[in-house]
Amino acid sequence: MAEYQAIRRRHSILEVCKTPELAAEVTLQPIQRFDLDAAIIFADILLPLEAMGLHLEFVEGKGPVIDNPIRGEMGIVELRAVDGAAFGYAGEAIRQALAALDSRVPLIGFAGAPFTLASYAIEGGSSRDYARTKQLMFSQPTVWHQLMSKLSAVVVEYLRVQSRAGAQAIQLFDSWVGCLSPGDYEEYVLPHVQSIFSALRVEGIPLIYFGTGTTGLLTLMRKAGSDVMGIDWRIRLDEGWAMIGHDMGIQGNLDPMVLFASEKEIERRVQDIMQQAAGRPGHIFNLGHGILPTTPLHSVDVAIECVRRFSLTTDSPTTSS
Repeated sequence: MAEYQAIRRRHSILEVCKTPELAAEVTLQPIQRFDLDAAIIFADILLPLEAMGLHLEFVEGKGPVIDNPIRGEMGIVELRAVDGAAFGYAGEAIRQALAALDSRVPLIGFAGAPFTLASYAIEGGSSRDYARTKQLMFSQPTVWHQLMSKLSAVVVEYLRVQSRAGAQAIQLFDSWVGCLSPGDYEEYVLPHVQSIFSALRVEGIPLIYFGTGTTGLLTLMRKAGSDVMGIDWRIRLDEGWAMIGHDMGIQGNLDPMVLFASEKEIERRVQDIMQQAAGRPGHIFNLGHGILPTTPLHSVDVAIECVRRFSLTTDSPTTSS
């Protein structure tokens, strides 16, 4: 969006995230431009790592880079255990965004899940094979669980700040967990995600869990304790919902690249997902992953209009997010 790019020309991503006035302003930009049903606070999943002592930088053309990645047990020992006071800027951003929204739509808070945070912390940035991460996990399982426990505790603190500032739902992003086998997910990741959702249950707001490439993990991810499961486009929505059970909400799952297609194709793809939802309660229409920077804005309008139009042809409380 041009409005966002104007801010980014003057401020880095971290400056926007950690300046409540700017974070709130950017949060509202999509709501002011599109007919959406919810806002999501502007932040980055890696902010807890910076608070713990890792040096985070966003490099043009490379994305997030950590120049002091974890390389062993000592690096884990040196990670700071931080409480909610470290994330005061996030709470203030949510309060300001809520005031500006004035109850028009709910506001969603979010954080990165411990495996995804660990993979960035160990690899030093994005990775294709997560070789260093898996090496630590497989060769030093006790050290691995120590790291995951530390990360989980900080994520809980971060999300409590957001919830208590007024966020009306919380989403946990496990973006890279799809690189694991079901057995490894169950042994090395699931207990830590369960601890996060268990700690947040007392907040009394809906909890969403999302990962990419997780078709083989969905039945295990259901055990994590969220209310809603986000899925990507690599599985049909009806098949994914059957796997997690219709007593659980589902979020998804249009391929973001479809928004580069013709209006007719966007309409066809949206209608197909809506037909798979079959009017059941609990479907939140969303992309199967983040929107791409070069996405035509008009295509977003087209998709939203299609969701609303096809929702009217069923009894479904499906919403667009």
